[in-house]
Amino acid sequence: MATTLKVLPRRKIRDVVAERLKSFIVSEGLETGDRLPTETELAASFGVSRLSLREATKSLEFLGIVESRTGVGLTVGQIDLDRMTDHLGFHPALHRAEPLQLIDSRIIIETGVLPHVARRMGEDESLYPLLQKIVDRFGTARKLQTWIDLDIEFHRALIETSGLAPLVAFGDLLQVFFRRFRDSVKMAEWKAGMASHQRIIDDLRDQNVERATSELRSHIESHKQRVLK
Repeated sequence: MATTLKVLPRRKIRDVVAERLKSFIVSEGLETGDRLPTETELAASFGVSRLSLREATKSLEFLGIVESRTGVGLTVGQIDLDRMTDHLGFHPALHRAEPLQLIDSRIIIETGVLPHVARRMGEDESLYPLLQKIVDRFGTARKLQTWIDLDIEFHRALIETSGLAPLVAFGDLLQVFFRRFRDSVKMAEWKAGMASHQRIIDDLRDQNVERATSELRSHIESHKQRVLK
């Protein structure tokens, strides 16, 4: 019996051009604010029409990767992580992800940064008070959305404190986690969650990474109990 091969979908020209333009920025070592060649030069270099080139740059402008300004032309932009997070939060791979996959993804990312957070706390005494201010604000939360916003802020700050900037982007993508699990947070559990946050930063301040890791893992895995009910 002959095997029927699945025909791969053809990529749109604008998507191919967008990928090539991103590769050009990386290979040339360009940074935010650096000017790019003109549309005419880029179109000729990529062997496409100016219309295709313009469609590609528009898609990259949406994410902040490039900017187009009158009188200046195309420049390398600053990626808008908030917009990217909102955009990718509706990506099928994340939207259809199993709840347990989202939970495990958070555990891998967040527990993985804790050794770096502890080291930096030991080097910079100002980091602990920054996290403590967020934990203190949990006590003033009166609405579920306020509590969730603070929870997002706390976990993002935890990753930021590691100093590993690329991981902040991955952490931001997991905001889809908070959207999916907002209904699993009950008001009765707020105090327990706040106490858990406090133990995490106290352990990190005391350089007890193992205990902080265990606490954070339990903190995140608490959602499994609710999801599997």
